[in-house]
Amino acid sequence: MNWVLDADIRGFFDTMAHSWIIRFLEHRIADKRILRLIVKWLKVGTVEDGRRTRGVCGAPQGAVISPILANAYLHYVFDLWVHRWRLTKASGDMIVIRYADDSIVGFQHEHEARAFLDDLKERMRKFELALHPDKTRLIRFGRHAAKQREKLGEGKPETFDFLGFTHFCTRSRKWGSFVIGRKTIKKRMRAKLKAIKMELRKRMHDPVAQTGAWMKQMLQGHLNYFAVSGNHPSTWWYCNQVRWLWLRTLRRRSQKANLSWVRFINLVDRFFPPIRTLHPLPCHRFDAKTRGRSPVR
Repeated sequence: MNWVLDADIRGFFDTMAHSWIIRFLEHRIADKRILRLIVKWLKVGTVEDGRRTRGVCGAPQGAVISPILANAYLHYVFDLWVHRWRLTKASGDMIVIRYADDSIVGFQHEHEARAFLDDLKERMRKFELALHPDKTRLIRFGRHAAKQREKLGEGKPETFDFLGFTHFCTRSRKWGSFVIGRKTIKKRMRAKLKAIKMELRKRMHDPVAQTGAWMKQMLQGHLNYFAVSGNHPSTWWYCNQVRWLWLRTLRRRSQKANLSWVRFINLVDRFFPPIRTLHPLPCHRFDAKTRGRSPVR
């Protein structure tokens, strides 16, 4: 892949057309009663300052049915269309990754990437959607991006954010070959740290063991998602910042609080999960080791 299209649909959950949603669902749902219930769910509207506003487009925010409707909508608007476009118009390699309304499309050739972007805008317009002009970008990316941008005097390759990670071009420390680097988005980490700081203030006078159990659960959840190969510096920095926030909170519990560093380290060892890579690269994650006992050789 030499080009990456980072596409973002502007206000997708607020602009989905109800007529198209029902039309798409009718392909798979024959029971008219179920369809009537979904229509009622879509038109339930919102209540603000005692006034009820009926929904005329979009899916209700926070409703459990919204992600399902969004996937059904984009399955017909985007997925099936992209599959046909790849078979009929793409001559080079092309990869497509979509999660809800966020999508990444990789291309081998620049002219195909620009043609796809133009066709995608027209496709979205047909179904009453639009790409966000500021968040939709076509960038040069891949193993040759650094050399090509250096020749053009454009500096380092650009990065793109997807599913909580910033993806960038880098090289393997061991082999020196090209790899895609991933690190946690700094903006999200800082926002999460701010929320943790506020929560620790609320829990300042709770038992230390109770707060420690909460922190262990919270940090383990963070590591379960972000502890991927190559992201160790970001996860270590995040856990270290949480550790300092907890130390400051413990030392402010009272004016007579005298928490030694040795005691605090014991608390960290007790409640903080170990920082290690939980999701290795696919070449290692899916590598079956049978020690010669495989029936197929």
